[in-house]
Amino acid sequence: MKEQPVPGPTLPNFIVIGAAKSATTWINYQLQHNPCIFMPGPEPHYFSTEFHRGPDWYEDFFAAADADQVIGEKSADYLAHPEAARRIAQRLPEARLVVQLRNPIDRAYSDYCMFFRRGAVTPHPERYLIRSETSIPRFLEDGLYFRHLSRFLDFFPREQISIILYDDIKSRPDEVIGQVCDHIGAPRTPSLKVGGPVKFKEAPMLPLALRRLLRPVKHLAEPWRQNSWFEAARSKFARPVDYPPLTDDLRRRLSEYYAYDVAELSKMLGRDMGCWLEAEPQEA
Repeated sequence: MKEQPVPGPTLPNFIVIGAAKSATTWINYQLQHNPCIFMPGPEPHYFSTEFHRGPDWYEDFFAAADADQVIGEKSADYLAHPEAARRIAQRLPEARLVVQLRNPIDRAYSDYCMFFRRGAVTPHPERYLIRSETSIPRFLEDGLYFRHLSRFLDFFPREQISIILYDDIKSRPDEVIGQVCDHIGAPRTPSLKVGGPVKFKEAPMLPLALRRLLRPVKHLAEPWRQNSWFEAARSKFARPVDYPPLTDDLRRRLSEYYAYDVAELSKMLGRDMGCWLEAEPQEA
């Protein structure tokens, strides 16, 4: 009897690679709700921080995909990771890549605000958003898009990379999600109003001291998070976060820091992105 061929591992056809804090959760939400697409819930981060876990661990993320679905994943740190482009090219050379870019100044401040919300940084953004002083380089370096895209273009042809802008998501979301679906080979669907998994900067949160106190039992609350009584109880204690502002002087210094990279990115995209260096903050 002739042996049947053993099917190969189920692996992604496309990857959303970042940038972080550039509405990658929005695109993930849109694609996950397209029935012709399969994307796992968590970000694998396999080609960046979890590469040591091995290929079998990565393949498990996609085991539940149907045979006729377009398979993808989103790990927003791939774009800036120094090894991710090479690793992806070695394992998934035909993968379609999706890149989302946001004004790097606003991206850096948004990243800082996320850490501030977690209680991981002090209320002094200038200590983290000035190159000579920062102890968390990702705040600044993740926004050097020309540098990071150049690394990916060393391994992938330009036609495999779809670059979309945060500005366009705000102004014409249906067009953007259609562009992404075309790029990855999935049927188009209209954009959806964002729900569940997206965390807004303005969302009320429990006081930091209470969050730290409850951290050891946080996992016990997960099954109840969408329950109305749980959310009602939480809302009695949650308050809006008072973020330290991004001052005009710090914005100017960030503009100087990103000036060269933005100029080179403009040439790469064939689109003048100089407005990023002068624009007012943009909210999701």
